Amino acid sequence: MNNRRHYSLTLRLALIFALLAFALLATLGVALYHELERELIKRDDGALIYRADQLRNLLNDSNTLDLIKTKPQLFQNMLGNSESVLSIAAPGQKPLLLINPGNIEIPSVTPVPKDHALGFSDVHHLPGLNGVPFATVAASIDSGDLGSLQVTTGRLMTERTAMLASYRFSVFVLACIASIILALVGYLLVDRGLLPLRRLAKHAQGIGIGNLAERLSSHGTPKELLPMIDSFNTMLERLAKGFVQLGQVSTDMAHELRTPINNLLGETQVALQQNRSIESYQQLLASNVEELERLARMLDNMLFLARTDPASALRQRQELSAADEVERMADYFEGLANDVEISILAQGAGVIWAEPMLLRRALANLCANAIKYGAPSSELLIQATPDAEGISLSVSNRGETIPAEHLPRLFERFYRVDASRERSSQSNGLGLSIVATIMQLHSGRYSVTSEAGVTCFELFFPRREA
Repeated sequence: MNNRRHYSLTLRLALIFALLAFALLATLGVALYHELERELIKRDDGALIYRADQLRNLLNDSNTLDLIKTKPQLFQNMLGNSESVLSIAAPGQKPLLLINPGNIEIPSVTPVPKDHALGFSDVHHLPGLNGVPFATVAASIDSGDLGSLQVTTGRLMTERTAMLASYRFSVFVLACIASIILALVGYLLVDRGLLPLRRLAKHAQGIGIGNLAERLSSHGTPKELLPMIDSFNTMLERLAKGFVQLGQVSTDMAHELRTPINNLLGETQVALQQNRSIESYQQLLASNVEELERLARMLDNMLFLARTDPASALRQRQELSAADEVERMADYFEGLANDVEISILAQGAGVIWAEPMLLRRALANLCANAIKYGAPSSELLIQATPDAEGISLSVSNRGETIPAEHLPRLFERFYRVDASRERSSQSNGLGLSIVATIMQLHSGRYSVTSEAGVTCFELFFPRREA
């Protein structure tokens, strides 16, 4: 029992759409996030540099010590918020001014020289508190009497961190919402798009043995499904032909088997009705053996037709000498032909691209037929004629001319020209059918002509492809 789960193609495609949408939107959001982060960092660094430049100008142009002592509120107002810090101190000494409402630990950084203009590269970015980044810049100034002082200003970027976190959350939420919407829309669109496929499946489900002639309609079907419809209709055509042939074979077999079985039953029942001599029983057994041999040959031929594997036949093809093969047939049937005063002539050259056993069986069936129905004291010609496309093998004999209306059906199973031959223990009506099957396996051709007392069967084997 198969316990494997089968998943909906519509659901799979909808999930794929959702994942793609989420991936694309998330990628876009991450790219925009990094761009926004760079711009905010640039803005904040520019603000720190501007503030440091203001302090340098202010302290260089005024009485530094008096300004620090008399107007500390001025410096606090310049910071603007409680997350900013300012320190003015001589190197290695206690700060002259320290504004640090948030009690942030001020790191020690190298100040920018007095004659050096501040730039973005002079801003130092540190981890800060609880993952919130801290940016700081330090610069040296010449305060006159106090000598060289170091101005250090910095800011904890809480606002920027909160803004970026909100942006990240918004991007994630929007990506999820868009993915869900696209999944639903994709599910509906795919479900609607697969409607023709469901109609085809329903139509195909209604086709059975009783209506194999029906075909799937391609009207209004998307072009992607047209190859499948054509393949399915071709398969139905093959199945229909197969069922017709199977029915015909079954009918023919029942008809063909009925005659020898009825003969066996009738003769045996008559023999059992009264005592007979040993000679009579021997004659009965001999007659029964003939019928049983006929049945055995018929079944053997039917099994050959059923078991012949096209793939195996194609794999085992070889290049065979036409002269050797026709000579082999002539030697094999020489004794049988001499019994009915028929001479065999084999001639020809070239190469046959064929499976050896199948080729010999086809030629043997044709030769056996030619000897069986050939006129006494006549000649049987086995000939090979090569050309650019392949090679033709022909078997010709003299005898009764076959009426033209029978020629197209000679290769059908159980078909006989003369109904009187139906009771012959040597004939079962499958020899030429086997020849036709062998030629079909080799992608070759077969034909027959009968004129002025000369009947010629011809087989054409294509040449080997490069």
